[in-house]
Amino acid sequence: MKIAHHVDHSTLMSFAAGSLPEALGAVVATHISVCSQCRGELRALECVGSAILGSLPPASMKKIAPSVPDAGGSIRIDEGDHVLAAIERSGDVPAPLSRFVGSDLSGVRWKRLGLGVWHHPIELSHASRGDLRLLKISPGQVMPEHGHGGTELTMVLAGSYQDECGVFGIGDVADLDDQVHKPVADRNTGCICLIASEQKARFKGTFARLFQPLTGM
Repeated sequence: MKIAHHVDHSTLMSFAAGSLPEALGAVVATHISVCSQCRGELRALECVGSAILGSLPPASMKKIAPSVPDAGGSIRIDEGDHVLAAIERSGDVPAPLSRFVGSDLSGVRWKRLGLGVWHHPIELSHASRGDLRLLKISPGQVMPEHGHGGTELTMVLAGSYQDECGVFGIGDVADLDDQVHKPVADRNTGCICLIASEQKARFKGTFARLFQPLTGM
C-alpha cells in the first residue's frame, strides 16, 4: 500500500526547524520513519537550513548545544516503503513511537472513550502543551463529531478510516486546521490512529459533551 496523504509542507518545515510542538512532532517523526517522500523532503529542508546557518557570522555559546537524535532512527530515505510494508504485515509500532507505547499494538492498554471507541493517552514532557494519544475505533464506528484548537495531526497505524477529506490507510496523515470532522472507521478492519493536537478535542452533541469529562480528553 502506498501512502496517499502526507504531512503538509509548512508542518514539515516547522519540524525541520525544531519549532513544532512536541505532540505534533511525535506524529511527524512517526510518519517520516515510514514515508520515503516526506523523509526526502525533510532532508532537503535540513540542507537548506544548514546552508542558511552556515552563511551567518559565528556567535559564542554559553554551553555546548545538546545533540538531537534523528527522528527516523537508522532508516534510510529509500527504505521507507519497506518499513511500511513490514508494519502492514506484522502490526509493529514504528520506531519513534515504540519507545512510548511498546513495539506491538496488541500490547497497548486501552481505556474506553465511548461506544466502540478506545484511547491510550501518551504523556508529554512537563513543559509541553497539547494532546497526544492512540485512538482505536471499532469497524464501521463513527467517531463523535469534534473540532479542536489549532492544528491536529492524525496518522493511521492499523486499518483505515474515511472522512470529508477522503480515505486514510496505514501510514497516511491527516493534517488539519481548526475545523470540525467526523471520521468513520473501515467496516471490516476498524482503525488505530496516533492523534495529536495543539489543544484537546471539543466534541459536538449533548451525549459527547457530557461524556468527555470522564475520558480525560
